[in-house]
Amino acid sequence: MRRMIQNLLFGGFLLLCATSADAQDRRPSHCIALADAAPGLEYVQLASYSAPLERNTVRLNYVAHSMYLLETEGGLRAATDFTGFLGVTDMIPDVVTMNHAHDSHWTAMPDPAIPHVLKGWGNGREAADHHLDLGEMLVRNVATDIRSRFFDDVEKYGNSIFVFEVAGLCIGHLGHLHHEPDAQQYAALGRLDVVMAAVDGGMTVDLPTMIRILKRLRSSIVLPMHWFGNGTLEVFLAGMSDDFDVQRPGQSWIEVSVRSLPSRPTVVVLDPEYLSDN
Repeated sequence: MRRMIQNLLFGGFLLLCATSADAQDRRPSHCIALADAAPGLEYVQLASYSAPLERNTVRLNYVAHSMYLLETEGGLRAATDFTGFLGVTDMIPDVVTMNHAHDSHWTAMPDPAIPHVLKGWGNGREAADHHLDLGEMLVRNVATDIRSRFFDDVEKYGNSIFVFEVAGLCIGHLGHLHHEPDAQQYAALGRLDVVMAAVDGGMTVDLPTMIRILKRLRSSIVLPMHWFGNGTLEVFLAGMSDDFDVQRPGQSWIEVSVRSLPSRPTVVVLDPEYLSDN
């Protein structure tokens, strides 16, 4: 009997250790392997910036221009195309990504308290190469070229498409994209469940090219950004509406999980809003 009790206690200890280890692991994503999406896109209307998240759920807040804030269940926060100002908040992101095609996509003086500042551009000879594993979130990049700001030329590796692998999802931010990815770049991106795409139609790629890119990626959710006025946005939506549903939730954020991905690809138009601790 004594030996049986010891065995039961030891078995319980192993189970507890296994459970604790699982809680620290990142749920595997399927960026490089296609997976069927579960039907139904769900919005949780009672939550907002900084509110607790359900298990394996990510919140994306559209802050401004091409800046989004990603929040995880475990409290990690990542800001894209970070300009140095997220709003009236004392929050310090765990990681920020930046691109430098224009000064509205980066800052030369990020807060030194930010643990990880990832520049999306290389040195002209070599591309930026990021593979930041934060446990709950993996941040990596795929480098692309941009038009030179000073000459009628190309700046090699001047932009990065950043990919956030978290909660079993692959979330991509195309940055200040100036050309369609080539076959190798598409392969490196893999399957993106959610993609943030610039739809200005001029300063980045033209609208027909962006629409072609997004239809090839066929992400479950497309979040438009970097649009100047409703005219350009409406032209983009019209070009996407044959293959994608369009939804306008009337808010600045969306919560996403693997189980809530839509069965039909959907463009979700969020209204940009700076963050506020209040």
